[in-house]
Amino acid sequence: MKKQVSVTFMVLGMLFTVCLIVSNIVEQKLIQIGPIEATAGLLIFPISYIINDLIAEVWGYRKVRLIIWNGFLMNFLAVVIFRLSIWAPGSENFLHQAAFELVLGNTERIVAASFIAFLFGSFLNAYVMSKMKIMQHGRGFSIRAVASTIVGEGADSLVFFTLAFTGIIPTQALIMLIITQTAMKTGYEIIALPVTNILVKWIKKKEQVDVYDQGISYNPLKVNEI
Repeated sequence: MKKQVSVTFMVLGMLFTVCLIVSNIVEQKLIQIGPIEATAGLLIFPISYIINDLIAEVWGYRKVRLIIWNGFLMNFLAVVIFRLSIWAPGSENFLHQAAFELVLGNTERIVAASFIAFLFGSFLNAYVMSKMKIMQHGRGFSIRAVASTIVGEGADSLVFFTLAFTGIIPTQALIMLIITQTAMKTGYEIIALPVTNILVKWIKKKEQVDVYDQGISYNPLKVNEI
């Protein structure tokens, strides 16, 4: 018997991947939100954590592990294509090579920091969601959604900014950047909670699924267990 793929799960997985790829492109632009300076990735990257929460809550850790690695590989593929596009000889009619490189050509250090931070943050987010759901007997989704985001986004910001900017910007500024980014992304999650709660209830009802991760392996590398 062939396994059927949930359309809802598939759409969430695609949206997760798009959020990752787009956030890496727009991350280079600094934006101003009141008195706070942030990167434009703030506009979309937290959505990936909301999707992480949705999948972990409904389908469990094993399914979100699959989505995380798929997102990682698609993001890696996008970076490879960006690099090949930059290196390919430009037509004499293409007059914007410098701007093209500026937008799509992140340094190796930034790319590596982004990939490592994503894995740390995403898996910690999913782990906290899964464990707290069992401890809370399925109640209190909002609490674990916020708690997992603080842990996941905190780890993501800590790893990314430490690897990407240590030695480039002062330590005090680096610490403030980590704290500010974590707080703003968590605030994003809190603002979106009413919608997230509605989506979780709707998806559980539609899919007739509500997984509790009893007795599973949390090893991030066991992608064959789905």
